[in-house]
Amino acid sequence: MLKATPFLLFDGNCADAMTFYHQCIGGDLTLTKLGDTPMKDNFPPEKHDRIINARLVSGDINISATDWMASPEFDPLQGNTAAIYITGPSYDDLKPVFDKLKDGDNNTRLQELHAMPFGTYGQFYDRYGVQWIFRAEK
Repeated sequence: MLKATPFLLFDGNCADAMTFYHQCIGGDLTLTKLGDTPMKDNFPPEKHDRIINARLVSGDINISATDWMASPEFDPLQGNTAAIYITGPSYDDLKPVFDKLKDGDNNTRLQELHAMPFGTYGQFYDRYGVQWIFRAEK
């Protein structure tokens, strides 16, 4: 079963923001720094203290977030700092929805579904400018 949750992108202050949200709504907060993952070798050392994944769960509230990693090639601007985050159990579960939403070549910043150390990952902006991020467990 696929699930959709809000996904927020911050520019170096993800830990502060998610800690604040945690103080406000309670629940369980998990913060993972880029430098604590196998992906650290794909980024310059100055990004290793950034949060690669944050997750706050409080009852039915589930918010995921990260610090922006694409700069300077793609800078964070108002409007591109939120996404719809689709998670599922496998690549095979994500692929049909990913392809339908992708809608051919009517998208930007396309990263096809591919294997990462944490599982399957892909993302794009659709023809309406909405950002979609997909992830399946390893």
